[in-house]
Amino acid sequence: MSESNAIANGLAGAGGGIIAQIITYPLQTVNTRQQTERTLKRNKQSLPSNTTTAPGTLLQIFQVIRTEGWGGLYSGLKPSLLGTAASQGIYYYFYQVFKNKAVAIAAARKVKGRGDGTVGMFGWLVVAAIAGSLNVLLTNPIWVLVTRMQTHTQAERKIMEEKKEALRKAASESAIADSTLQDKLDELNSIKPRPFGTIHAAKEVYNEAGTVGFWKGVFPALIMVCNPSIQFMIYESSLKHLRAKRAAKKQGNTSISALEVFLVGAIAKLGATVTTYPLLVVKSRLQAKQEIGGNNSLRYSGTFDAVLKMIRYEGITGFYKGMSTKIVQSVFAASVLFMIKEELVKAFIVLTNKSKKVSSNLSS
Repeated sequence: MSESNAIANGLAGAGGGIIAQIITYPLQTVNTRQQTERTLKRNKQSLPSNTTTAPGTLLQIFQVIRTEGWGGLYSGLKPSLLGTAASQGIYYYFYQVFKNKAVAIAAARKVKGRGDGTVGMFGWLVVAAIAGSLNVLLTNPIWVLVTRMQTHTQAERKIMEEKKEALRKAASESAIADSTLQDKLDELNSIKPRPFGTIHAAKEVYNEAGTVGFWKGVFPALIMVCNPSIQFMIYESSLKHLRAKRAAKKQGNTSISALEVFLVGAIAKLGATVTTYPLLVVKSRLQAKQEIGGNNSLRYSGTFDAVLKMIRYEGITGFYKGMSTKIVQSVFAASVLFMIKEELVKAFIVLTNKSKKVSSNLSS
């Protein structure tokens, strides 16, 4: 029964994750671009920079639609859906497996006179951390491709700006005629963006760093396992508290409504997102094409290099770029995910019970 329970939770998590991902994907695309954009501190004028003040989230969405069409907001959606299904399925499956083990251990301890038979907050933290670590190691390559596809236009724009700047510099040094310079600039402007699908992204990553490139950002991602750990610790503890309160008041009626699950999921995700957001920014910057950084001082060779350069050139605010967008996207996506997952699991339980009744009736 526990095995089928784990499978049900895995499938329900995958289904809920896909629906939540499709609904909130435009916000995710804009947020990834916000995270990877570099903005120097005001007193750091020694470094050349093409960065400008980033517009608000809604304005960015309209700009993407105007310059890239609706497709720009959904760049990388296909691998993202695969990644969401794989991530949620793997995470919820292993979470349920280790949750069942934790519950069994707690029950065994109660029999021996130790504990009250329930899993404590630390227990939920460990269960979520193990499931999260396995999920990160197995799905990181997919998210590298998604980040590349979401930020491809951004990277191409930066590369084009660098080429134009190089032309202007060469023209000023060698006194090239303005007409010649303008012709070359017009030639650059006439270049149409190359198609950039999943295969293109995979080839780009492999050509840059080989197989290891598909695990870029895995170190901060592994540390970020504390995000779902914190999220599920808050979620499970809150549901446990609600059920206990309801059991005391209604004598055993511990069912939780979809709205309550939605609200508890929102609160849990909000707390986890604010805590771990800097790690998400570092991960996105490592996985994106480094040309987005412009000059070499804003390109990163690894996690520690990224952290040190961000502190030096951008300050602490660099670690929280786009956080308001992420909070809206994450909280809404998590709330939808939890609500759909719980409803799907309930439906599975109802169907299982019905099939058991039919089987018992036939056998009798």
